[in-house]
Amino acid sequence: MIYKDLQIGTQQASELALEKFGIAGKAAPLPGEVDFNFKINTQKGNYILKISRPGVDTAYLDFQQKILLHVGDTDKVTPYPRVVMDLEGNAMAKFKDASGRERFVRLLTWVEGRVWSQVNPQTSVLRHKLGILGGKLTQALLDFSHPSAHRDFEWDVAQSLWTQQYLHLFQPEEQEILAYFQNRFQKNLPIYNTLRKSVVHNDANDNNIIVSHGLKDPQVKTVIDFGDAVHTQTINDLAVACAYAILHHKNPLDAALPLISGYHQSFSLWEEELPHLYDLIAMRLVISVTKSAMNKLKEPGNTYLLISEKPAWQLLKKWYTIHPDFAHFSFRKACGYQPHPEQKAFEQWAQQNSIGLSELFPSEIRHKAYPLDLSVSSTWLGHQQDFEDIHYFNYRIERLLQKHPDRIPAGGYLEPRTVYTSPTYDQIGNQGRESRTIHLGLDFWLPEDTAVHTVLDGEVIIVENDAGYKEYGGLVVLKHQTKAFEFYTLYGHLSVQSVTNLKLGQKLKKGDRIGYLGNITENGNWSPHLHFQVMLSLLGNKTDFPGVAYAREADIWKSICPDPNTLFQLKNLGTTNSIANKELLAQRKKHLGKSLSLSYNEPIKIVRGAGAYLLDPYGNKYLDTVNNVAHVGHEHPAVVKAGQEQMALLNTNSRYLHENIVTLAQALIATLPKELSVLHFVNSGSEANELAIRMVKAATGQKDIIASEVGYHGNSNTCIDISSYKFDGKGGNGAPEHTHIFPLPDAFRGKYRGADTGGQYAQEVQKLVKSIQKQGRGVGALIVEPIISCGGQIELPKGFLSQAYAYVRKAGGLCISDEVQVGCGRPGTTFWGFQLHGVVPDIVTIGKPLGNGHPVAAVACTANVAEKFANGMEYFNTFGGNPVSCAIGTAVLKTIKTEKLQQNAKEIGGFLKRGLQQLAQKFPIIGEVRGEGFFLGFELVDASLRPLPDQTEYLVNRMKEHFILMSSDGPDHNVIKIKPPMVFNKANAEELLCYLEKILGEDYMQIR
Repeated sequence: MIYKDLQIGTQQASELALEKFGIAGKAAPLPGEVDFNFKINTQKGNYILKISRPGVDTAYLDFQQKILLHVGDTDKVTPYPRVVMDLEGNAMAKFKDASGRERFVRLLTWVEGRVWSQVNPQTSVLRHKLGILGGKLTQALLDFSHPSAHRDFEWDVAQSLWTQQYLHLFQPEEQEILAYFQNRFQKNLPIYNTLRKSVVHNDANDNNIIVSHGLKDPQVKTVIDFGDAVHTQTINDLAVACAYAILHHKNPLDAALPLISGYHQSFSLWEEELPHLYDLIAMRLVISVTKSAMNKLKEPGNTYLLISEKPAWQLLKKWYTIHPDFAHFSFRKACGYQPHPEQKAFEQWAQQNSIGLSELFPSEIRHKAYPLDLSVSSTWLGHQQDFEDIHYFNYRIERLLQKHPDRIPAGGYLEPRTVYTSPTYDQIGNQGRESRTIHLGLDFWLPEDTAVHTVLDGEVIIVENDAGYKEYGGLVVLKHQTKAFEFYTLYGHLSVQSVTNLKLGQKLKKGDRIGYLGNITENGNWSPHLHFQVMLSLLGNKTDFPGVAYAREADIWKSICPDPNTLFQLKNLGTTNSIANKELLAQRKKHLGKSLSLSYNEPIKIVRGAGAYLLDPYGNKYLDTVNNVAHVGHEHPAVVKAGQEQMALLNTNSRYLHENIVTLAQALIATLPKELSVLHFVNSGSEANELAIRMVKAATGQKDIIASEVGYHGNSNTCIDISSYKFDGKGGNGAPEHTHIFPLPDAFRGKYRGADTGGQYAQEVQKLVKSIQKQGRGVGALIVEPIISCGGQIELPKGFLSQAYAYVRKAGGLCISDEVQVGCGRPGTTFWGFQLHGVVPDIVTIGKPLGNGHPVAAVACTANVAEKFANGMEYFNTFGGNPVSCAIGTAVLKTIKTEKLQQNAKEIGGFLKRGLQQLAQKFPIIGEVRGEGFFLGFELVDASLRPLPDQTEYLVNRMKEHFILMSSDGPDHNVIKIKPPMVFNKANAEELLCYLEKILGEDYMQIR
C-alpha cells in the first residue's frame, strides 16, 4: 500500500537533484511501478531522477546501477542511460524523508527520442535495427554478473510454468492455446536447461525501446529500464524482444525474421537455440496474458488492463496457427543457416540413389523429359484466357506429346505460376495482398490412366481418395526411411478410384503400382499429369500438403521441399531462370540512354499484365493505378485476339484498300461531334500533336502557338517546342520564339485562386493573343489538355476553355484539344475531355488510350482544316492506319462500349474521388483532390500550401511496398496521379483507399 507520506513532490525532487547531484533543473513526474520517477529538465540536458521506497532491497538497487555502469563501459557508442555519480562520488545517494526513513536517490542521463510504441510504421528495416541493438546489448552483458541477477522472477521465461496454476482464469478455447504452449515448453525443458545463460535485459517492450525523432529513416537508439534484468537463458532476451515487436502484425512470423536476423548479425545464435525460440516467444506472451488475468481480478474496473491484454491474445492466437517446425526453419534462414537441417543430407543421398523415369512410369516408352515452362514469364503459356481454357490447354499438351514421342513434358519446380487464381491461394500479409505462386514439385504431363509406380520403398501415411477433393484428385504421401533421416514423397493428381484400396500404414515396395493419372475433372480442371513432390517435414499435415508457396517464403520451402530432380537427375530439367534486377540495371546503364528513367527507389521488373494488375517474375500482383496506356486493362483478351488474328493475316501500309482503317474511322467518328469529321492515323500521341501543328500552319499560315505552363504534348522537336513541361525544366532552354505560355490555370495554388478564376486565366490567353498581334503576327493555335496531366491533374476552371477558345478564334487561330491522356471515356461523364467544357475544338489529338499499349493514334479535325491541309503536299505515314493497329483500335473502342467502361469510370471514379476527399478531411497533408472519372489527382502540401515533394515520393514508394503502383506529377512533384486501367473496379478502389489511409497515417506524412 502506498501511504501519502511516501509520495515525493516535484519541488522536493528538484531540491534532491540539486542537493545530492548538483543538478539544477525543474522536475516533472514520470510513471513508475517501483520507484518514484521524475524527469529533470535543465538548460544543458535532461535527466531521470529515481527515488526509492523505504525498505527497498539495496542489493537490487546496486544491481541496477552496476548493470548500467557495465554496459556504459562496454559499449561507449550506444546511448544507454548513464549513471550520474552524486557529489560524493557514489552511484546512489541517501536521504531521510519526513518520517525519518532512509531513502535512496539515483540520477541517470535522459535519452532523447520516441518510445517504440509511438513509431509508425514499425518497418522490417526498423525491426532489423532493433535486432542489431539487442544483439549488441546481449554481447555487452555476457561477462556481467551480480548476485541479485539470480532471483525468482515471474517475468523470467525460464520460470514461466507458474502460469499453469492459473489456467482456470481463462475460457476453454484460451486454455487450449495456453496449455499447448505450456506443455511444449515443459516437454523441451531438459534440453532447454542446457542452453547457455547470461544476464539479459529481459524487457525490450514497446515502451522501453527508444527510437530517434527522425521520421523518414528512424534509428533505434537504445533500450532503457533494466529493472527486469535477470540471469537466464541468453536466447530469452531475443524472445522477449520478438514478443513485443511483432504485435499488431498480420503475419507475426514474417515480422519477427528481420529482428532475428539483425540480432544474429550482432550476436551469433547457436543452431541448438533456435528450435526453442518459437516456444519462448509464446511463453512470454503466456506470462503477459496470465498477469493481465490476475490483475483484472484485483482491479476489475481498470480498463487499461484490457487494452494491454488484447494485442497479446491476438498475437498468441496467430502464433498458435504457425507450425513450430516452419517457425524453426524460418529462424534458421534468418540466421543464415540452411532452413531444414537435413537438406544437404537428403541431396547427397539422392545423388547416390538416382531414379529413372522408367521406374515412375514403367508402362511408358518415354524416358526423357521435355522442359515445359508454365511460369509467369512463359511465352508458351500465352494469354490468361488460353491457360484458363482447359480444353485448349489440354489440346496443346496433347500436341506436345505427339510432337515429342520419346519425351514427357515436365517441369515446374520452384516455378512462379499465375495459374493459381483461386482466392484460396491469397492472403493479406504485413505488406498487403500476397499470392501463393511458387510451385514446389515436378509435374509430368501424360495421358489419363497412365500407371504411376512407387520409386522407393515406403509407408502410406496420407491417402486422399475423396471424390469431392479437387486440389490434387487422388493423393498419396509415402514415408521413406534412410539410416540418417526420413523423408516423404507426394504423388498427386491420381484418379480417385485408383487409390481407394490403399490404406494408412500400408507398406509399399519400390515398383509397386500406386495408381493411375486422373482425368481433367480430377486434376482441378488441368490436363492429366502427376505432381511429384519431396518433403523433409510434413509440418503437421495429416490429410494434405501444400504444393504451392508464397514467393516471400520460397527459400524456406525449397529447403523443406528439395528439388525432386535430385532423385531423377534429368539433365535438361532445371528451375525457371530470370535475369536478376541488379543485372538488368547494369545492362540498361550500359546499353540505354541515361535520360531513360525508372520508377521507384527500388525498380521492379514486370513480366505480365492482367486487367488492373501488373505481375513481377515471382507472380506478385501489383495493383496499377497509373498506367493509362493499358486503357481497357492490361492484355485485354479482346484486344489481344484482334491483334493476333490480324497480325497472322496481313500487316501493311495504308496505300491499299482495307476494311480495318475504315471500320476504325467510323467507330471513332461516331464518338466525336459532327464537326470533327476527318481523321488522319498516326502511331503515337507525339506524332498526333506534331501533325496537328503542321495542320495549323497549313490552315492558318501562322506559326505562333499558345500553350499552358507545365503542359506536355510529346517528344518530337515540334512537340518539345510547345511543351513548357520540357523546355522550362531541366535541360530546357525556355520557350522558343513562336511559343507563348499562359500561367497554369490552377485554382488551388496558381496565379489566381478560387472557384471563379476561369475568366482571369482566359484573360491571360487574351494577353498573349494581343502580344502576338503587336509583333505583326497572327495566332496559329491554342493547344491545351482538358485536364492538364503533367501540371498535376489540373481541372480547368469553369468557363476558361470556352472564353479562351473565343479569344483565339476571334484572332483567326485554331483550337486543339490534346486528348492523348484524357480521352476515350476516361472522364466518365463524357467520352472526350473537351466535352466537360461544352466546346468543340477544330482539332483533336488522340493517342495511347486507342491502342491499349499498341502504337496507334489519330488526329480528328474539321472538314475545313482537312481541306486546307491537303495543299498538294502528300501526308503519308508508313505504319499509321495499318490493318493490325486499326484492328486493335476498333477492339478498344468496342470494348469501352460493350463493357460500359465509360460508365465504370464515372461510377468507380466518383466513388474513389469521394473516398479521397474523405481522406483529405482526415489528413490535412492532402490539400486538394481533383479530376474527373479515372483522371484524378491529389496534392500534398503543408499548412501554408507549400509543396511536399519528399512526402509525395515517400508515399509512392511505400505504396509500392504494399503492391500498389502509384506515381507523382506536377511542377513541384507533389501531386499523386491516379489514371488506372478503365476496368478498375470497386474492390480495387477500396484497396487503394485502405492502403492510402494506412500510409498517410505514418509519422513522415504528418505535417507539423
